[in-house]
Amino acid sequence: MSSWKPKRFWNTATAEATEGGYTVRLDGRPVRTPAKAAFLLPSLAMAQAAAAEWDAQQGQVRPETMPVTRAANSAIDKVVHQFGAVVEVLAAYGETDLLCYRATGPEALVARQAAAWDPLLRWSAEVLEAPLVATAGVMHIAQPPASLSRLRAELTAATPFELAALHDLIAITGSLILGLAVARGLIDSAEAFGISRIDEHWQAELWGVDDEAAALEATKKAALDEAARFFLLCQ
Repeated sequence: MSSWKPKRFWNTATAEATEGGYTVRLDGRPVRTPAKAAFLLPSLAMAQAAAAEWDAQQGQVRPETMPVTRAANSAIDKVVHQFGAVVEVLAAYGETDLLCYRATGPEALVARQAAAWDPLLRWSAEVLEAPLVATAGVMHIAQPPASLSRLRAELTAATPFELAALHDLIAITGSLILGLAVARGLIDSAEAFGISRIDEHWQAELWGVDDEAAALEATKKAALDEAARFFLLCQ
């Protein structure tokens, strides 16, 4: 395996308008994606955020410190070409949405889930016109086909950049409804993350916090925050 890693070769990264959108230039040379496609972005704000990431690199380029650039690359190189497949993967979350599968006990946990999850299911029914059925336990229940179709339409209406953000908003929380709620501005990413972790936090209250689990949770929360930020940058 090659040990070569890219290093900073430019002095200044700038966000600029270009035909069809916005891009980032390094000393006047346009950035390209890993697949060598044009780094064409939908908003100036996104281009400015990506340029700031390039400008922040010192010495060796560290892609893990460039979440906007990485998400944009994913949208351009992957989602654009696999849009329908990504929609189907995310739409499937509606069939087994986290918010629909409730604890059978203890009563305090059941109440905590209901207090956080019921308002979101009402929002889905009233605003998205996609009512879902909740149940106690983990046995699969079928959801109304019309509701699943409506939720799929929400995803299909997204741009490739928005869908790239929605992928993480939905996959990290385990809930199509939570992901759409963040995208629609009903709740922010911190609220969504807490709502998605009710079971885990309940267990931590009972048995204590595991350091490894806490570190993994922090990583997931950071990724969810970045996905929410990226979605806003699409506008």
